[in-house]
Formats: sequence, structure tokens, C-alpha cells
Amino acid sequence: MTSAISAAVTTRGARLDRPQSYWTLAARRFLRHRVAVAGLAVLAAIAAMAVLAGVLAPHNPTAIDATAFRAAPSAVHPLGTDSVGRDVLSRLVYASRVSLSVGLLAVTMYVVIGTAVGAAAAYHGGTVDLVLSRLMDIVLSFPPLIIILFAVSVFGRPSLWNVILVLGLLGWPPVARLVRGQVLALRQQEFVHAARAMGAGDVRLILRHLLPNAMAPVLVAATFGTANAILIEAALSFLGLGVQPPTPSWGNMLTDAQSLTVLEQMPWLWVPPGFMILLSVLVINFVGDGLRDALDPSLKL
Repeated sequence: MTSAISAAVTTRGARLDRPQSYWTLAARRFLRHRVAVAGLAVLAAIAAMAVLAGVLAPHNPTAIDATAFRAAPSAVHPLGTDSVGRDVLSRLVYASRVSLSVGLLAVTMYVVIGTAVGAAAAYHGGTVDLVLSRLMDIVLSFPPLIIILFAVSVFGRPSLWNVILVLGLLGWPPVARLVRGQVLALRQQEFVHAARAMGAGDVRLILRHLLPNAMAPVLVAATFGTANAILIEAALSFLGLGVQPPTPSWGNMLTDAQSLTVLEQMPWLWVPPGFMILLSVLVINFVGDGLRDALDPSLKL
């Protein structure tokens, strides 16, 4: 009996002493960050609202109620109607699809571009690094919002895909710089030399050894970039250069707030979309803070 108990204790101790992976430790650190976990829960709720918009929205977001223009909240229209008689709540729910789509797709695009450019610059060095680094500096030297406004107007009629394309093509330099710095630090490590000695080619070294170890700060940057993309889309739509009505967007819903009368007497037209922009950006930043702390290798569990 005693020997069985000793064996069980020894086995349990061996399991406890077993080294845990970096990502397991990072997940445990993240779960200890209560604000980040709460932010992730709220973000998941917003994502669920976007996915289930067809079920949750009480009305068609583009349908016009000819008997209710700028109507106050009621049982039929819980958040009232806009200036042409469309249900604000329904448009608010459907608009979450637009904002999350812009954030996810634009950030995915520029993370892929930035990762490829940064890894190529750091790994090859020399002339390749010089040319790509100067290209990063050139793109970063332009005022981003001015370039985005110009690019969206040049692409023709403003649309959701134009906004995604412009943000994706102009947002990659910070990610490229980040990946370049990480790969420069990693390529001199012993595991890279060992992989090269075993016959690994350039593509395999980059994809299997360098990039996986350089992605932690990129994930954090992508999280904050998603919040920034949502803000930029809202600003462009507010200015009439983003998503165009009748497609609902939190940004174009705020265009009704350009009137002082609306601001003072009809808060249901601008408070809900403004609150959703604030909430989504805030919780994404909370998640980013949690990821930054969780993925920092200098932190002790």
C-alpha cells in the first residue's frame, strides 16, 4: 500500500516537473490577466453578434419605415430610427460585420506582407535588406490618413473592399520592421546553425525555424492594428470615403451626428454606434495588453 502511494506521488511529481511549452505558459499568463480575459469575452460577444446578425436584428437594416423618420426608441424600434426611417438597432447589429471584417481582413493582409518583407530583408541582408528597409522608410514617411484618403478616392467609388485593400497595402511597414528585428536576432542562434548544418534550405529555415519564434510580437501588433483599422474605417465612412449607405457601418451611422440638433435632441442616432466603436476598440486593446504581457519571455509565471 505504501509503495503504491509513493509511486503515485512520484508520478504526480514527475508530471508537475515536466517542462511546459512556451505557448502553454503564455496561455496561463494570459488567463491571469483578468482585464484581458474580460475583453476577450466581450470581443467574442461582438463577434457572435456579427455572425448571428440575421437572427438578432429585429428588422431588415435597409428597410425604410415611411411612418417613422428619426423616431425615438419604442417597442417596435428599440433604438429608434434614422433620418430615412431605418431601424437603428438592426443597422447597429449588421454594422458589426463591417467593422470586424475590415479589422481582420486588412490586418491579415498587411501582416502577411510585412512578415514576408521583414523576413526577406533580415535573412538575405546586404542589398536586399538595404532596398527593402528604404522602401519601409518611404512608406512610413507619408502621413497615413492623408495617403489613405487619397488612395480611397483614387480607387473610384468608395466601398468596403477599397478600404480593406488600402489599409492592407499601406499598413505593412511597422510589421516588417518588427519581423526584421526579430529575425536578425534569431538567425545567429545555435538552433538555426544546427538546422542549416542538417541541410535545411532557406525556405525551410525561415518558415519552420525563424518565423515561428518571431511571431509573438507580431500577434500583439496585429491585435492593436485591428483596433486601429476599425477606427480608420469609421473615420473614412464618417467622411463619406468608406462604406456607403445603405450598407450599415458604425462610421456612416455617425454621419447623422453632424447636426447640432441631432447631437442635442436625438442621441439615439449617434450614441449607439459611437459606443460600439469605443467598446470594440477598448476590448481589443485590452486583449492586446494581455497578449503583450503573456508573450513577454522575461516574465515569470
